[in-house]
Amino acid sequence: MNRLSFVLGFLPWIAFSFVASRMAADAVAWSALLAVGMTLLALALAARRHGPVTLDVVSLVLFGAVAVVGFTGGADVDDWLYTWGRPLVGVLLGGYVLVTASVRPFTEEYARQSTPREVWSSPTFRSINRVISAAWGAGLVVIGTAGVLVTLLDEHPTGRSSAHLVDLALNWVVPIAVIWGLVSFSGSYPDRVTGRHHAAHPGGART
Repeated sequence: MNRLSFVLGFLPWIAFSFVASRMAADAVAWSALLAVGMTLLALALAARRHGPVTLDVVSLVLFGAVAVVGFTGGADVDDWLYTWGRPLVGVLLGGYVLVTASVRPFTEEYARQSTPREVWSSPTFRSINRVISAAWGAGLVVIGTAGVLVTLLDEHPTGRSSAHLVDLALNWVVPIAVIWGLVSFSGSYPDRVTGRHHAAHPGGART
């Protein structure tokens, strides 16, 4: 699997989360519009190489909806999007990935870009991608939930220093640790599985 192409698929989501958290409440819609532009660019590039991937299509719909709601809503909508919309985007994206992992693992589309066509239907290939997709779905839900917890805790602050530490841990440490772990797992898990498979059945499929 081309891990660079895989990670770049999440770039619009990362950009949205970072920009939206660093700007005023009325900028969430603009952050979503930036993510829409990045996703459209990814879709255009993919169309020239290997075709669009489902993750880009889902991102386009999700960020497009946030942009439309943000631009057409009033100040109260902007405040809600800033407070709850930013972390809930991660929860929704992770939930979609997790729910579809068993029937349409999104990582398959990336794995096929660097895997021979004859192994695409193999049980090993499918199983590996189900596990990796489920791991990413769960990780994204964890990151989104961490953002929701920041919002909940900010409404009941216990002091400036403690609030700062909680924000640092949940908004930075948790996402970085989770993404690093997922990227590492995505690279090592196929080798572990196919290594065991080849040991038992020489000539088995790789991803």
